[in-house]
Amino acid sequence: MVSEGDCVAIFHSVHRVMKAEKILNGEQLDALLIPVPRQLSADCGMAIRYPFELHSEVQQALTESGLSVAEVWLMRAGEYQNLV
Repeated sequence: MVSEGDCVAIFHSVHRVMKAEKILNGEQLDALLIPVPRQLSADCGMAIRYPFELHSEVQQALTESGLSVAEVWLMRAGEYQNLV
């Protein structure tokens, strides 16, 4: 589900994940709602996946909408690296 070079953004609630999906889709950014990978933990159980190449655009769109991300992880060399 998460490929090399993908980012996984985790939020504090399902409501925020759903809002993030709506914002990013509205901006026509390649973002997908996914279950949180087992290696990562999240209270709400859902996350947003997007390519690393879009990281700055995704962060900007969410910041402009007043939506904060709890954590962002990057899949690199088969492991998750914390970006935020």
